[in-house]
Amino acid sequence: MQIVPFLAALLYRLFGVHEVFGRLISVGFSLGTVVLAGAFARRLFASRLAGCVAALAFAVYPGSVYYGRTFMPDTAMTFFLTAAVYAAALWIDGDAGGESPRFGRRYWLAALLAAAAILAKPVAVVALVPIGAMLAERRGRAFLSEPETYVFAALALGPYLAYDGYLRTIAEWHWASGITRLHVLPALAGAFASPAAFLAKGAAFGGALRMLAATMLGPAGFLCLVAALVLQAPARSRTVLWAWLAAGLLYTYVVVTVERVDYYLYPLLPLAAIWTGGLAEAIRRLLPAGTPRRAALAALAVTALVAIVSGRAAVAKYYLYSKNVYRQATALNRTLPPGALVVMGHYDPSVLYYLNRKGWEEDPYLWTPFDEQSAIRKGARSFIAIEANRLARNVELSAWLERFPRSGAGTAWPVYLTDPAKILPGAEARWRAFRRDERARGRS
Repeated sequence: MQIVPFLAALLYRLFGVHEVFGRLISVGFSLGTVVLAGAFARRLFASRLAGCVAALAFAVYPGSVYYGRTFMPDTAMTFFLTAAVYAAALWIDGDAGGESPRFGRRYWLAALLAAAAILAKPVAVVALVPIGAMLAERRGRAFLSEPETYVFAALALGPYLAYDGYLRTIAEWHWASGITRLHVLPALAGAFASPAAFLAKGAAFGGALRMLAATMLGPAGFLCLVAALVLQAPARSRTVLWAWLAAGLLYTYVVVTVERVDYYLYPLLPLAAIWTGGLAEAIRRLLPAGTPRRAALAALAVTALVAIVSGRAAVAKYYLYSKNVYRQATALNRTLPPGALVVMGHYDPSVLYYLNRKGWEEDPYLWTPFDEQSAIRKGARSFIAIEANRLARNVELSAWLERFPRSGAGTAWPVYLTDPAKILPGAEARWRAFRRDERARGRS
């Protein structure tokens, strides 16, 4: 999970701390995925047209445009995931110019890329499903007894497991395993505990797919994906596409129905682009032999224009500029100590940009006193209650924060000054009284 921060840290060391380096790293990985999606589609459908359309589709998806330049690990993860599946297809097909596909160069490359993808973000483990499906397609059940299968799995998963083991010795909060253990698995188990919970999980799954259509693929991109599932061109292997899709949908059902943010659907974007490339090839095969090439190119250009316009509209709200947020943030900036770490009870990176501060963006309803104590130990000295109403619903955190004085004069956002040296007199006694009352209510 540290590939992007590590690369950014290297550039910071050489040129100083400039957040633009993080964005440029993400842009580089995003452009690399454009190339990979095009190359994969061209090879899979034996069509230059499919390759060009797949590359274009990934490049214009609203999710690619917006998140492709954000300082997050998702672009790197998606790049390595796509590269790993592509390299595995080359290895499994054994078309490496006479080289043995078993333990050959492409085998090691595919394993290395899979390891990098999972290290970038553990969700990339979905890549192992299409890779395993291709092995089963080419070799039947024999692949389960072949040593390279298990060596590949160990090489792909081993580095992350070792890294996670190391993190457990030094980190207070284990993001991937913590989210999985505390939220994802309980929600999955609960979905099968009652019909109502199962229906609620299904409704959340439908909502996740609507996010995919609305802000990640865009309406036109989603329609192209659906059409591609129906109208399919001849391909070297449809197994890799269907297995990738099945793994992506299963991941969506298990994880994205709990962590309901659209960029968690990023692993499905290169797959959708590749399949859209296949759709273009299928349509080309249906056209009469005498169809003028210019007419076909014009239709393709119009389709691309529609996709770009509809995709831009789908994420237009992401680019909205709020004068009120700017005014509140700049007013607060004048009251906070320079360079102070903050915890912001709101998901909006623009506020941190306006504040010119670093820190945590958190949901004040889900944030806990334990989480806040951890942030304070790391240097956080302010909790900015942007969503005060949502914070008030979190009665435990609200009561715990009352041990600190409040500031934020001149802004609409209360600020708790979470400096341990500023704890108010009697704070611990009030907290203990709150806890006693909570236990009493639990018994009544």
